Amino acid sequence: MANFAPHIFSMTKSTITVEVVLDDQKVPQEINWRATDSTAEEAQQAKAMMVSFWDSAEKAALRIDLWTKQMMVDEMADFYYQTFMTMADTFQRATKNTELVGDIKTFAADFYKKFRDQQLKENKM
Repeated sequence: MANFAPHIFSMTKSTITVEVVLDDQKVPQEINWRATDSTAEEAQQAKAMMVSFWDSAEKAALRIDLWTKQMMVDEMADFYYQTFMTMADTFQRATKNTELVGDIKTFAADFYKKFRDQQLKENKM
């Protein structure tokens, strides 16, 4: 009979803390975050955030989307474009489905181009 040593897995834990300062209308004024694994000693500021969790029991995405009054429209477009691109990269790593990843990236590029075209048109008027 073979003698097998039990596998011991070392698990680490990381904590991400988000602090949102609201005005009297409950509109975010500040978004600050920190992570225990970060090299940053101070909390980091953000103008916007998106967090999604997958509830497998309900088969539903649970989301938190917040942005401050200081978030400019062009920054929001940049934020969305970059989020679409990173979602595509994540989908690639998870599924290896290059066709759909290409579709997501094409959509992201089209979205960003349309936004820029709209901005140019509005600024010329």
